[in-house]
Amino acid sequence: MPHRRKFCQLKESQITSMPAPDRSFARRLAQDSLAEGDPVGWFETFYQAAAGDATRISWADLQPNPNLVSWLARRPSPAVGANALVVGCGLGDDAEELARRGYRVMAFDVALRAIAWCRERFPASGVDYRVSDLLALPNEWRGAFSLVVEIYTLQVLPPDVRAVAAAALADCVAPGGTLLVIARGREPADDAGQMPWPLTRSELEQVGAGSLEITSFEDFFDTEEPPVRRFRIEYRRATR
Repeated sequence: MPHRRKFCQLKESQITSMPAPDRSFARRLAQDSLAEGDPVGWFETFYQAAAGDATRISWADLQPNPNLVSWLARRPSPAVGANALVVGCGLGDDAEELARRGYRVMAFDVALRAIAWCRERFPASGVDYRVSDLLALPNEWRGAFSLVVEIYTLQVLPPDVRAVAAAALADCVAPGGTLLVIARGREPADDAGQMPWPLTRSELEQVGAGSLEITSFEDFFDTEEPPVRRFRIEYRRATR
C-alpha cells in the first residue's frame, strides 16, 4: 500500500519541552501523520524529539519485554540456523534477547533514528538492524523466518491499516515457522480509547487467516500497576 513519507522538522522548543514519557505528544504526531496520508511516518519525528533520552519514549524500558521472556523460557532452544524477525524493534532489547538465546536475528523499524540508536547501544551486536516499513516489506522476506515477533506494533496502527500490516506479518513466516503477537487486549464492547488501541480477540484471530493456525491464545493480566490486560498469541504455518 503506497503512502507518503513526510517527516516533521522539529523546533528546538518542541524537543526540550517533550515530557518524559509523553503519550499525548505521540498521539498528536500520529494524528498529523495520518492527515498527511502516512500512518507510520510520525515514529521518526518522535525518536528525533527524544533527542537521545530513552526516558522520553513511553515504550522503551531498556530491557526485553517480560511477556516475550516468559514465552521464550518455556520453549526449547532454537534449532541450529533458526532465524527470527523482530517487527518495530524500537531500541533493540527484544532483538538482543532473541540473539542471546541463539537465534540469527534481523530487526527492523520504520524510524531511521531508532535503528541508529540500536546500533549505538549495541555496537558489537550480531543482530542485523534495518530500516523498513511493515506496510511495504521487501519481497525476499516472504516466508523467510522461523520466528516472527510483533509486540505492540499492530495496536498503534489505525484499523484500516492494521489488516494490511497483519497480512505482512503472516507473509514473513517460513513453512513450519511461528508468529508471536503480544498486544493489549479488550472486549468488543469496551471503549477502544486512544492510540495505542487495545485489540479484540476476533481482530487477532484474523491475523494470518487462511495461512496460519493459532496454536495458543493467552488472555492474562500483566504485573504492571495497575495490571493491564494482554493477549499473547502463537500462530504456526504448516510445513509443506
